[in-house]
Amino acid sequence: MGKIIALANQKGGVGKTTTAINLAASLAVLEKKVLIVDADPQANASSGLGVDIKNVKSSIYECIINGVSAHDAVVSTEVEGLKIIPSHIDLVGAEIEMLNLDNREKVLRTILQDIKVDYDYVLIDCSPSLGLITVNTLTAADSVIIPVQCEYFALEGITKLLNTIKIIKSRLNPALEIEGFLLTMYDARLRLANQVYEEVRKHFHELVFNTVIQRNTRLSEAPSYGKPIVLYDPDSRGSVNHMQLAQELIDKNEKK
Repeated sequence: MGKIIALANQKGGVGKTTTAINLAASLAVLEKKVLIVDADPQANASSGLGVDIKNVKSSIYECIINGVSAHDAVVSTEVEGLKIIPSHIDLVGAEIEMLNLDNREKVLRTILQDIKVDYDYVLIDCSPSLGLITVNTLTAADSVIIPVQCEYFALEGITKLLNTIKIIKSRLNPALEIEGFLLTMYDARLRLANQVYEEVRKHFHELVFNTVIQRNTRLSEAPSYGKPIVLYDPDSRGSVNHMQLAQELIDKNEKK
């Protein structure tokens, strides 16, 4: 039975999509069966894995609004063992269309119910908002990874997200856990980055991943080539960091 992990933070530009793509690819390299669900209308996870969004017949939008089976929306990627349910700009309007649906907060959970047995990990890339799609994502997930950028405003907004998680736990998904806080875009030369690192560690203790994703040019370049970093530059720091993160996640879950 696959574990569903949402990557969420309503603050944009913190590395959610980069983490989703590269963690998923690294897990696949470590011989896990992985599915990414791109739940962001910008569809960056889809294009970042080489999916031609213009030619996608069925996306997560069709699954939510038209009742298309998740199995029929799955697209293969260049990485063996890694598949994706792509997104589409139409997803922007899905939140309005969902208002008339029964159990509208649980639509995504129902969609993923049948397909999660085929994978070890299902990673959902959320949009940078706390709207109905993100609520659906957190209701469908077993746990959530919260990427935190090592910059001045990093801790702003985390309180809001934690509050949302608390509400979802109490009303919609009592089993939801925090998988961990992941520090991204870390530059050891900057005093501020080290201060943010210390601050997050002080607040959240063992909930913070030991792996830190360092700032890396090759990691930033990879999506424009439609490749995860393990294919684009397997020896780069960004690739090494994500492989370490994947191994840490596997170790943590196999101990349970």
